[in-house]
Amino acid sequence: MQRFGMTVPFDGQQLHEQRDRFKRLERLGYTDLWTAEAMGADGLTPLTLGAVWTPSMRLGTAILPAYTRGPALLAQSVAGLASAAPGRFVLGIGSSSNVIVERWNGIPFEKPFQQTRDMVRFLKAALGGEKVTETYDTFDIKGFRLGLVPEQPVPILVAALREGMLRMAGRESDGAIINWLSADNAATVSNIVREENPDAEIVARLFVAPTSDTESARSMGKFAAAAYLNVPVYRAFHEWMGRGDDLGEHWEQWAAGDRQGALEKIPDHVVDELIIHGSYDECRAHIQRYVDNGVTTPALALLPFPGVDIDEAIEGLAPRV
Repeated sequence: MQRFGMTVPFDGQQLHEQRDRFKRLERLGYTDLWTAEAMGADGLTPLTLGAVWTPSMRLGTAILPAYTRGPALLAQSVAGLASAAPGRFVLGIGSSSNVIVERWNGIPFEKPFQQTRDMVRFLKAALGGEKVTETYDTFDIKGFRLGLVPEQPVPILVAALREGMLRMAGRESDGAIINWLSADNAATVSNIVREENPDAEIVARLFVAPTSDTESARSMGKFAAAAYLNVPVYRAFHEWMGRGDDLGEHWEQWAAGDRQGALEKIPDHVVDELIIHGSYDECRAHIQRYVDNGVTTPALALLPFPGVDIDEAIEGLAPRV
């Protein structure tokens, strides 16, 4: 079964106003709802609504940070949603970034690889009903037993950028969550994960602006991409992917404080690689390239650029079943 997801909630509406859009996704054949957790709604509340409003859809987080909830609380949160939607919840977890963890939540962003790995190991034990007393590299657990064990196993996916985390995702979890990469990059990272786990699921958050106004899409796309390209973990990823020459001047001007000048230094072809735009047919063809390169679950994230009508986009990009 080819899965096809959408990122929720949608911008511009309160959560209680989004029922019709959620249900429309289900009617149109989307299989998954995926949430992020940055500065909007938390990652679990929209999925709780989705559990009730869309009883056939799979629910996933892409992602919850491994730092911002304590281990026991995170286990309880996962168990709660898994109990509300048995067999339909997928936990996506990752280190997130220094911006979200440290600047916005006041938590030291230290040892991200170890923190994520340790949380995955703890959650697998706790969600399996074990009483956990364990000294991990980044935290200690003393005598915790989850009081609400999910009826069905909860798949865990790890958000990964570079090779170490990608291999850890394959070894320690059920797959990887990837984002802000090209279709060609997807082949590279998917192969690394599957060297560790041939059956790994690969979820890709794909940023989509279905508009034929190429100039506007590129202009707004540079602004959207810059917010990630200048986060240290994403910069390191794109250097690894070979974009150092393309983005070197952008990074230099951004660091110097010339934000507008820095945006102009992002090449158009980089935006075209990282953000899917164009007609619906062009967007569909671009999404298919990710699938052809190893992505098992495209999770679309609609960008509210000028000329993009969210309701039309939901229908125009719907899976053809």
